Amino acid sequence: MKLRTTVGIATAAALTLAFAGCATSSSSDDDDSKSGDSGEKVTLRFQSLAFQEPTVEATKEIVDAWNADHPDVQVKYVQGSWDSVQDQLVTQFQGGTAPDIIQYESAAMSQFAQQGYLADLDGAFSDDVTSAVSDEVWQTVTVDGTLIAAPTLLQSYVVFANKTLLEKAGVEIPTGDTWAWDDFMAAAKATTGDGVYGVGWGLSSPTATMLSLGLNYGAAYFQGTGADATMEVGDAELAVPERIHQMTYDDKSLDPVTLTQSGSDVMSGFLKGKYAMTVQGSYAAQTLSESAPKGFDWVAMPVLAGDSAAQAANPQTLSVAAESEDVEGAAAFIDYYMQPENLAKVAEGDWLIPASSTAADQVETDTGGENGWPTILAGGQFFAAAPFQSVTNYPQWKDQIATPAFQRYLADDISADELASELSDGWESVNK
Repeated sequence: MKLRTTVGIATAAALTLAFAGCATSSSSDDDDSKSGDSGEKVTLRFQSLAFQEPTVEATKEIVDAWNADHPDVQVKYVQGSWDSVQDQLVTQFQGGTAPDIIQYESAAMSQFAQQGYLADLDGAFSDDVTSAVSDEVWQTVTVDGTLIAAPTLLQSYVVFANKTLLEKAGVEIPTGDTWAWDDFMAAAKATTGDGVYGVGWGLSSPTATMLSLGLNYGAAYFQGTGADATMEVGDAELAVPERIHQMTYDDKSLDPVTLTQSGSDVMSGFLKGKYAMTVQGSYAAQTLSESAPKGFDWVAMPVLAGDSAAQAANPQTLSVAAESEDVEGAAAFIDYYMQPENLAKVAEGDWLIPASSTAADQVETDTGGENGWPTILAGGQFFAAAPFQSVTNYPQWKDQIATPAFQRYLADDISADELASELSDGWESVNK
């Protein structure tokens, strides 16, 4: 699976955080040599996963501004990669060489928290930062009652539409905050024909989409937490895959070829007018705004809704290694990063939704309400904590069981009942 007002930050000495282990910072090895205690200079390593050029630039500007104002607690920018961060962190934590400040995502960081590698950040952030993030999103970075990260950016699933093709088919552009699945499916049927499919949907890696949008129908999949979680796949869990299957094989309004493609592959066809609509991560608005051909009239539709419009919140996060020499200073930097003017810059670079409502307001102001931003940002109100985020062996089940099972179902190789059996039986096999 890419926010601005300056608020006063609590001083490092005022924060009460748990920390332990070997130092990874570049000052003294003495545990008492933290910035708030001795005044000695501490250098904290910040492993950033920013990869878009504007995001890298915005992140480095935040680091530079912090360093200018905090001579005793310096932050060193270290470039990481989404492609290798999981294996890298496993090695770093086991070897006692983890960076002080770590960027990743909530669903992945919970496993490291359960192994004791992350600092307790309860009480670490200013009231303005804390109150600007919803309780649902804070839940995604809380493990066994302990706050293990700050949530920064999120993506939602958005239907992007070729407005010209919709209007030609007589489809009315919705104006509310949500769009019913039934209306989406009807629009797909109405716009199919004359060499055009109503929908192109890149689902080569389908599991995250199925579990996130499954919340539209109350799909939980998992009951319980940690390694004790059990699985049940019923009508709610099958609702979204069955609708996609129906659009593909019954309505024939969804191009089956796209089910094996990536989102970027499908976007190419969308820009060529092959599809009236495409379902993409919200960040795809960047491609549309920068690469759409002249005269291509596109629109971001409101979030899809079934029984609700809920989507899984799996935010990018900033955590602190428990072994950091200055957990307090690292947490203070994260609080600084979370200030609306800072988080807005990062969100705009990645075209993602800020976890902070004040930062989201700043993004809308900065972007002038163009390029689909108002609709995309409005979807942020529907993020919810999903059961899979608190399940220990979810990553293994996702890769080894769920992804191939969903792929076979979308290829019409197995039935919905067989899909349900493969998902639940597979969970038992990986969670022994």
